[in-house]
Amino acid sequence: MKKPVYLALILLLATAAVGQAKKYKSQRPSPSERLFVSTAVEAKIKEVSKLLENDRLAWIFANCFPNTLDTTVHPVGDDDTFVYTGDIHAMWLRDSGAQVWPYLSLINEDPQLKQLIAGVILRQFKCICIDPYANAFYKEEDKRGEWSSDITDMLPGVHERKWEIDSHCYPIRLAYEYWKISGDSSIFSDLWVKTMENVLKTFREQQRKEGIGPYSFMRRTTRSFDSLSNGGKGTPVNPVGLIVSAFRPSDDATTFQFLVPSNFFAVTSLRKAAEILTVVNGREDLAQQCRELAGEVESALKKYATYNHPEFGTIYAFEVDGFGNHLLMDDANVPSLLAMPYLGDVPVDDPIYQNTRRFVWSESNPYFFKGKVAEGIGGPHVGYDMAWPMSIMMKAFTSQDDDEIKWCIETLMKTDAGTGFMHESFHVDDPANYTRSWFAWQNGLFGELILKLIGDGKLDLLNSIKIN
Repeated sequence: MKKPVYLALILLLATAAVGQAKKYKSQRPSPSERLFVSTAVEAKIKEVSKLLENDRLAWIFANCFPNTLDTTVHPVGDDDTFVYTGDIHAMWLRDSGAQVWPYLSLINEDPQLKQLIAGVILRQFKCICIDPYANAFYKEEDKRGEWSSDITDMLPGVHERKWEIDSHCYPIRLAYEYWKISGDSSIFSDLWVKTMENVLKTFREQQRKEGIGPYSFMRRTTRSFDSLSNGGKGTPVNPVGLIVSAFRPSDDATTFQFLVPSNFFAVTSLRKAAEILTVVNGREDLAQQCRELAGEVESALKKYATYNHPEFGTIYAFEVDGFGNHLLMDDANVPSLLAMPYLGDVPVDDPIYQNTRRFVWSESNPYFFKGKVAEGIGGPHVGYDMAWPMSIMMKAFTSQDDDEIKWCIETLMKTDAGTGFMHESFHVDDPANYTRSWFAWQNGLFGELILKLIGDGKLDLLNSIKIN
């Protein structure tokens, strides 16, 4: 090769290398600006980045997986950790439980990480005891809510008071898994017992067997899904044993107030709580109450939660009212119908779930959107044609088909709008049109998905992806 040609080739390769490095520059905050650094998490990022042959996929993983620790955790003390959702500086019980979940497998390798997550759990217990009907809280326990238009019993420290079943389930799920992995039962003190007393009381009140109960919520707003009808009590339900969830995990009001995936989540959460109360606390009385309520809700789900669809066969409805009415749809937020096996609420091979899975990922679901670039499930929270990456992740988490899983990962990579992060939602015709550039739950969930696929022996599948 002639020298000028050789030098030109070297220059071309060097320029390409610089361009590639610039293209995949880390989007994480500088080390000095990260809120919490875990040695175990950093080691895992390096390990996975070496395993992944696709540079773009490795880049997105490295940006997303640590995002909660980098940007949202605020230790208040040794046993208290406050977690922002991201661009909203309040702590949702659901989101915070989901945000730190992907790090649980590493807590035995990093005592400081373990302490941080224990602090999240204890903060969640405190929040439930402040107001068991609230979904989001402030770090400052005397701060008054910014929602001055809300008509409900707002207490200091409460950011938002939308009653959602999963606000109680996520803390139980997190605490149970933390205990199983670490063996640390110190988090299950009197505060935990008080928390479970509040959970049981609230769940029973929202079965509405003894009347409508004490909770009501209205908001002066232009968004109909931000307020409840009938003077803040919502649409009527027949007290058949299911639990009312006035709002969905999206923070949108339910149409029929027995939200099916959240009731499934309540069943498994109550049984986990019963195990803890028996083994750790010796409170067989409370444990038995949890088991009995779980059994009652489970029986009611079998009787009222299914619908015989003319195309898909027997499926789970999204919402029911106990009077025979069914809402047939799914929303991207978890718990969702699609995500029930991910949460461990139904087996992935349950025939009714499989029918439901085909239904929700089809145009028979009014909130399934398919466009020129991508497809996925959204919801009324953002509106038409806006799919949530979370739905695509849940499709991958619950898939038994390698081609389907590969499609999910490729779609997630193609719809990040070049940012290296997941977003709340994106337009199915134009992923550059997205909502929320900083949404830690979805970022962490992407990292969790990649780790699961590697753990499931799917590394070759990930390395067969050619998108750059």
